[in-house]
Amino acid sequence: MPDSWRPPYLHIEQALGQFISVIETQGQRHIRPFHQHIAIRLVLEGGFHPDEIIPHPPLVVDGSGGRKRVSFDAKAERQEEQTVLGGLKTKDIDVVVSKPGVGPVIAVSVKGTGGAFRNLTNRMEEAIGDSTNLHIMYPGLVYGFLHVLKAHRAGTAGLSPNDIAVNEHGEAVQAIKRYHDVLLGLAGRRYVRNDFTRYEAVSLALVNPEQPSVGSLFEPFPGADSPLRLPLFFETLYRIYDLRFPYLAASVGSLKRLEWDESSPALAGLGTEEEVRRRLGYRPRIG
Repeated sequence: MPDSWRPPYLHIEQALGQFISVIETQGQRHIRPFHQHIAIRLVLEGGFHPDEIIPHPPLVVDGSGGRKRVSFDAKAERQEEQTVLGGLKTKDIDVVVSKPGVGPVIAVSVKGTGGAFRNLTNRMEEAIGDSTNLHIMYPGLVYGFLHVLKAHRAGTAGLSPNDIAVNEHGEAVQAIKRYHDVLLGLAGRRYVRNDFTRYEAVSLALVNPEQPSVGSLFEPFPGADSPLRLPLFFETLYRIYDLRFPYLAASVGSLKRLEWDESSPALAGLGTEEEVRRRLGYRPRIG
């Protein structure tokens, strides 16, 4: 029977809408819905078991052998972060996938910024330190850095010049363009012997803050040829994970990503194949 309850942040626009609308940042209330979206996506699209993910998404799995069925379950959801032991210090990571007997295999660090865009490059030292710290301890970790910015436009009342992300010509301001170019140097770590300061996947996204498109991505930036575009982020995580883990240890079945039965309540409850894609914003991993 299809699920009667659905998580409120299935689609990325629903999660990023919360990032826009919630002013109070204490306790990460503005960004935690995005963490939930990522955790759900790592299950439905990525094929990772929900019990391997912290924070635990509102999903449960049943079935044996190759026919796994996934269902929504509000009681399964947890909000905690995973503390990961780095080479220099411990680090609380927003979303982590861990495999029994192996340890953390995927980690995603999420940042959200609503203004003061001229100061963006000041955060690079922290980002570089985080990647280096974790890769020293776990060279095989597939680590992603995802930064979302509020796309405040020039002419919006009450904004200081430093809080404007999109100029009067509809283009990202120069400070954000420079930040994009700096981030390019932190992306693209492919092999375990590569530079520890780089991330496997990096994404930078501007989020529309105004109706009727609140929560949607500002499509003109980054450009279509940029490797930092958000749609490429998860694809990169999965590709590098498959290269490092199930490919090198094909005999270890637990490292292979799961495929979900098309009759899974979580998917059947979303409607037809076309409706599923529209409601999720991505293609689920169906066997």
